[in-house]
Amino acid sequence: MKQKHNSQFDHVLFLISQGRNRTNLLKKQEQKAIAFLVQYIPSWVSPNMLTGIGFFGNVIVSLSFILGARIDPRFLLLGVVGFAISWFGDSLDGRIAYYRNTPRKWYGFSLDLVVDWIGIVLVGLGFIIYAEGFSKILGYGFIVLYGLEIILALLRYKISGEYSIDAGKLSPTEARIFISLFLVLEVIFHGTMTYMAGLANVVLAFSNFTEFKKLARIADQRDEEEKKKKNVSKISDIQVN
Repeated sequence: MKQKHNSQFDHVLFLISQGRNRTNLLKKQEQKAIAFLVQYIPSWVSPNMLTGIGFFGNVIVSLSFILGARIDPRFLLLGVVGFAISWFGDSLDGRIAYYRNTPRKWYGFSLDLVVDWIGIVLVGLGFIIYAEGFSKILGYGFIVLYGLEIILALLRYKISGEYSIDAGKLSPTEARIFISLFLVLEVIFHGTMTYMAGLANVVLAFSNFTEFKKLARIADQRDEEEKKKKNVSKISDIQVN
Protein backbone atom coordinates (compact mmCIF):
# COMPACT_ATOMS: atom_id res chain seq x y z
CA MET A 1 0.00 0.00 0.00
CA LYS A 2 2.80 2.42 0.93
CA GLN A 3 4.69 1.61 -2.26
CA LYS A 4 1.53 2.28 -4.31
CA HIS A 5 1.06 5.61 -2.52
CA ASN A 6 4.68 6.60 -3.20
CA SER A 7 4.31 5.65 -6.85
CA GLN A 8 1.17 7.79 -7.17
CA PHE A 9 2.88 10.74 -5.47
CA ASP A 10 5.90 10.42 -7.80
CA HIS A 11 3.51 10.50 -10.75
CA VAL A 12 1.93 13.72 -9.45
CA LEU A 13 5.41 15.20 -8.99
CA PHE A 14 6.19 14.35 -12.61
CA LEU A 15 2.98 15.96 -13.85
CA ILE A 16 3.43 19.26 -12.01
CA SER A 17 7.11 19.52 -12.97
CA GLN A 18 6.38 19.72 -16.69
CA GLY A 19 7.11 22.93 -18.54
CA ARG A 20 9.22 24.49 -15.81
CA ASN A 21 12.85 24.16 -14.78
CA ARG A 22 13.43 24.94 -11.10
CA THR A 23 16.83 25.83 -9.62
CA ASN A 24 15.86 27.54 -6.35
CA LEU A 25 17.07 26.51 -2.90
CA LEU A 26 13.72 25.14 -1.73
CA LYS A 27 12.71 23.46 -5.00
CA LYS A 28 12.40 19.93 -3.54
CA GLN A 29 10.34 20.98 -0.54
CA GLU A 30 8.21 23.31 -2.65
CA GLN A 31 7.51 20.75 -5.36
CA LYS A 32 6.47 18.17 -2.77
CA ALA A 33 4.14 20.67 -1.10
CA ILE A 34 2.56 21.57 -4.46
CA ALA A 35 2.22 17.90 -5.41
CA PHE A 36 0.35 17.31 -2.17
CA LEU A 37 -1.94 20.35 -2.50
CA VAL A 38 -3.01 19.90 -6.14
CA GLN A 39 -4.62 16.57 -5.24
CA TYR A 40 -7.04 18.31 -2.87
CA ILE A 41 -8.00 21.41 -4.89
CA PRO A 42 -11.75 21.16 -5.70
CA SER A 43 -12.52 20.64 -9.39
CA TRP A 44 -14.53 23.87 -9.53
CA VAL A 45 -11.43 25.90 -8.64
CA SER A 46 -9.85 26.92 -11.95
CA PRO A 47 -6.26 27.98 -12.65
CA ASN A 48 -7.52 31.51 -13.33
CA MET A 49 -9.18 31.58 -9.91
CA LEU A 50 -5.89 30.55 -8.32
CA THR A 51 -4.11 33.33 -10.23
CA GLY A 52 -6.67 35.75 -8.79
CA ILE A 53 -6.07 34.36 -5.29
CA GLY A 54 -2.34 34.89 -5.70
CA PHE A 55 -2.90 38.47 -6.84
CA PHE A 56 -5.21 39.08 -3.89
CA GLY A 57 -2.37 37.97 -1.62
CA ASN A 58 -0.16 40.72 -3.04
CA VAL A 59 -2.97 43.24 -2.48
CA ILE A 60 -3.06 42.19 1.19
CA VAL A 61 0.72 42.69 1.46
CA SER A 62 0.42 46.18 -0.02
CA LEU A 63 -2.43 47.03 2.37
CA SER A 64 -0.38 45.75 5.33
CA PHE A 65 2.28 48.40 4.58
CA ILE A 66 -0.32 51.14 4.24
CA LEU A 67 -2.14 50.14 7.45
CA GLY A 68 1.21 49.77 9.19
CA ALA A 69 2.10 53.34 8.25
CA ARG A 70 -1.27 54.93 8.93
CA ILE A 71 -2.60 52.97 11.93
CA ASP A 72 -0.22 50.56 13.68
CA PRO A 73 3.05 48.82 12.64
CA ARG A 74 1.61 45.53 13.86
CA PHE A 75 -0.54 45.47 10.73
CA LEU A 76 2.67 44.47 8.93
CA LEU A 77 2.06 40.94 10.23
CA LEU A 78 -0.93 40.86 7.90
CA GLY A 79 1.65 40.91 5.11
CA VAL A 80 2.93 37.49 6.19
CA VAL A 81 -0.57 36.11 5.64
CA GLY A 82 -0.68 37.92 2.30
CA PHE A 83 2.55 36.32 1.15
CA ALA A 84 1.25 32.87 2.14
CA ILE A 85 -1.90 33.46 0.06
CA SER A 86 0.20 34.82 -2.78
CA TRP A 87 2.41 31.71 -2.78
CA PHE A 88 -0.62 29.41 -2.69
CA GLY A 89 -2.33 30.97 -5.71
CA ASP A 90 0.78 31.78 -7.73
CA SER A 91 2.39 28.36 -7.22
CA LEU A 92 -0.69 26.27 -7.89
CA ASP A 93 -2.37 28.04 -10.81
CA GLY A 94 -0.14 26.60 -13.52
CA ARG A 95 0.65 23.37 -11.70
CA ILE A 96 -3.03 22.48 -11.25
CA ALA A 97 -3.47 22.83 -15.02
CA TYR A 98 -0.66 20.35 -15.65
CA TYR A 99 -2.02 18.02 -12.99
CA ARG A 100 -5.43 18.06 -14.70
CA ASN A 101 -3.79 17.76 -18.12
CA THR A 102 -5.34 21.05 -19.24
CA PRO A 103 -2.29 23.32 -19.57
CA ARG A 104 -2.51 26.56 -21.56
CA LYS A 105 1.21 27.15 -22.00
CA TRP A 106 1.25 30.47 -23.83
CA TYR A 107 -1.82 31.94 -22.18
CA GLY A 108 -0.58 30.96 -18.73
CA PHE A 109 2.88 32.30 -19.48
CA SER A 110 1.48 35.67 -20.56
CA LEU A 111 -1.02 35.95 -17.71
CA ASP A 112 1.50 34.98 -15.02
CA LEU A 113 4.07 37.57 -16.06
CA VAL A 114 1.56 40.43 -16.27
CA VAL A 115 -0.19 39.58 -12.98
CA ASP A 116 3.14 39.04 -11.18
CA TRP A 117 4.42 42.41 -12.38
CA ILE A 118 1.30 44.27 -11.26
CA GLY A 119 1.42 42.47 -7.90
CA ILE A 120 5.05 43.42 -7.31
CA VAL A 121 4.33 47.04 -8.23
CA LEU A 122 1.58 47.06 -5.59
CA VAL A 123 3.90 45.58 -2.95
CA GLY A 124 6.64 48.08 -3.83
CA LEU A 125 4.23 51.01 -3.69
CA GLY A 126 3.00 49.80 -0.31
CA PHE A 127 6.58 49.81 0.99
CA ILE A 128 7.18 53.30 -0.43
CA ILE A 129 4.15 54.56 1.51
CA TYR A 130 5.40 52.87 4.69
CA ALA A 131 9.03 53.95 4.37
CA GLU A 132 10.37 57.35 5.32
CA GLY A 133 12.83 59.66 3.58
CA PHE A 134 15.58 58.03 1.55
CA SER A 135 14.20 54.58 2.36
CA LYS A 136 11.49 55.15 -0.24
CA ILE A 137 14.18 54.76 -2.90
CA LEU A 138 14.67 51.17 -1.75
CA GLY A 139 11.05 50.40 -2.57
CA TYR A 140 11.51 51.86 -6.03
CA GLY A 141 14.72 49.87 -6.43
CA PHE A 142 12.92 46.66 -5.51
CA ILE A 143 10.29 47.25 -8.21
CA VAL A 144 12.99 47.95 -10.81
CA LEU A 145 15.11 44.92 -9.85
CA TYR A 146 12.15 42.56 -9.79
CA GLY A 147 11.07 43.91 -13.16
CA LEU A 148 14.56 43.13 -14.43
CA GLU A 149 14.19 39.58 -13.11
CA ILE A 150 11.03 39.18 -15.19
CA ILE A 151 12.87 40.50 -18.25
CA LEU A 152 15.67 38.00 -17.62
CA ALA A 153 13.08 35.20 -17.45
CA LEU A 154 11.79 36.27 -20.87
CA LEU A 155 15.32 36.46 -22.27
CA ARG A 156 16.12 33.02 -20.87
CA TYR A 157 13.05 31.61 -22.57
CA LYS A 158 13.91 33.28 -25.89
CA ILE A 159 17.60 32.37 -25.88
CA SER A 160 17.65 28.90 -24.31
CA GLY A 161 14.08 27.73 -24.84
CA GLU A 162 13.75 27.06 -21.11
CA TYR A 163 11.29 28.93 -18.95
CA SER A 164 12.26 29.35 -15.33
CA ILE A 165 10.88 31.70 -12.69
CA ASP A 166 14.09 31.38 -10.70
CA ALA A 167 17.14 33.62 -10.72
CA GLY A 168 19.81 31.10 -9.83
CA LYS A 169 19.14 29.84 -6.30
CA LEU A 170 16.50 32.47 -5.61
CA SER A 171 12.85 32.37 -6.59
CA PRO A 172 9.67 34.22 -5.63
CA THR A 173 9.24 31.61 -2.88
CA GLU A 174 12.50 32.50 -1.13
CA ALA A 175 11.73 36.19 -1.66
CA ARG A 176 8.36 35.81 0.06
CA ILE A 177 9.95 34.01 3.02
CA PHE A 178 12.72 36.59 3.43
CA ILE A 179 10.36 39.56 3.20
CA SER A 180 7.94 37.91 5.66
CA LEU A 181 10.85 37.58 8.08
CA PHE A 182 11.67 41.26 7.53
CA LEU A 183 8.07 42.20 8.36
CA VAL A 184 8.19 40.29 11.65
CA LEU A 185 11.51 41.88 12.57
CA GLU A 186 10.18 45.33 11.72
CA VAL A 187 7.29 44.87 14.17
CA ILE A 188 9.70 43.79 16.93
CA PHE A 189 12.52 46.22 16.11
CA HIS A 190 11.05 49.24 14.39
CA GLY A 191 13.37 50.64 11.71
CA THR A 192 15.07 47.39 10.71
CA MET A 193 12.97 47.18 7.52
CA THR A 194 15.14 49.82 5.88
CA TYR A 195 18.33 47.79 6.39
CA MET A 196 16.62 44.57 5.38
CA ALA A 197 15.20 46.17 2.23
CA GLY A 198 18.68 47.43 1.34
CA LEU A 199 20.09 43.94 1.80
CA ALA A 200 17.28 42.43 -0.31
CA ASN A 201 18.05 44.87 -3.13
CA VAL A 202 21.75 44.02 -3.03
CA VAL A 203 21.03 40.28 -3.15
CA LEU A 204 18.52 40.70 -5.98
CA ALA A 205 20.92 42.93 -7.93
CA PHE A 206 23.75 40.40 -7.55
CA SER A 207 21.46 37.54 -8.57
CA ASN A 208 20.25 39.42 -11.66
CA PHE A 209 23.79 40.35 -12.67
CA THR A 210 24.98 36.75 -12.31
CA GLU A 211 22.04 35.47 -14.33
CA PHE A 212 22.61 38.07 -17.04
CA LYS A 213 26.25 36.97 -17.40
CA LYS A 214 25.08 33.39 -17.95
CA LEU A 215 22.51 34.47 -20.51
CA ALA A 216 25.02 36.68 -22.33
CA ARG A 217 27.39 33.70 -22.61
CA ILE A 218 24.63 31.47 -23.98
CA ALA A 219 23.52 34.20 -26.40
CA ASP A 220 27.09 34.60 -27.65
CA GLN A 221 27.35 30.85 -28.24
CA ARG A 222 24.08 30.87 -30.19
CA ASP A 223 25.35 33.74 -32.36
CA GLU A 224 28.51 31.76 -33.16
CA GLU A 225 26.51 28.63 -33.98
CA GLU A 226 24.18 30.56 -36.29
CA LYS A 227 27.17 32.22 -37.96
CA LYS A 228 28.77 28.82 -38.62
CA LYS A 229 25.51 27.49 -40.06
CA LYS A 230 25.27 30.47 -42.43
CA ASN A 231 28.87 29.95 -43.58
CA VAL A 232 28.24 26.25 -44.19
CA SER A 233 25.07 27.13 -46.12
CA LYS A 234 26.98 29.64 -48.29
CA ILE A 235 29.70 27.09 -49.04
CA SER A 236 27.06 24.52 -50.01
CA ASP A 237 25.35 27.00 -52.34
CA ILE A 238 28.67 27.85 -54.02
CA GLN A 239 29.49 24.17 -54.55
CA VAL A 240 26.04 23.51 -56.06
CA ASN A 241 26.37 26.44 -58.43
